[in-house]
Parts: sequence; C-alpha cells; structure tokens
Amino acid sequence: MNLGRLLEFFVIGIVFGIAEDLIAVYASTGKFSWHILWIVALVALPFAVISELIVDHYKPFHKKPKKKKR
Repeated sequence: MNLGRLLEFFVIGIVFGIAEDLIAVYASTGKFSWHILWIVALVALPFAVISELIVDHYKPFHKKPKKKKR
C-alpha cells in the first residue's frame, strides 16, 4: 500500500470530518469558538482513523481467486 495515498485520504478525511462537525455544531447552537474547533478536531480524529484503516482498506469477505487445477 502506498503510504502517501494513505496519508492523503487520512488528511482529507480529517478535514471533511471537522468541517461537517463544525457545520452541525454551528447550525444547532449558532456559536463558534476555537475551543469548539479543538473539541471537534479531537472527535473527528478517531473516526478518520477508523474510516481510513478499517472501512476503506479492510476487506473481510474478499476471497482470493482460486488457482486452476491442471
């Protein structure tokens, strides 16, 4: 697996996770502060890790092709 590609999608996942959480917090409370941004970033980080390492790259039901017998 290419480490650069993994990090690229991880960073994009963090950025989009923070953005969508900030939109949700602002829409529900009407407030924004750097403290809220810090909390949202801490919440988004584990979900970005789970999404990138487990959901996007782990294939639990992926079957390897069988070799043909001669």
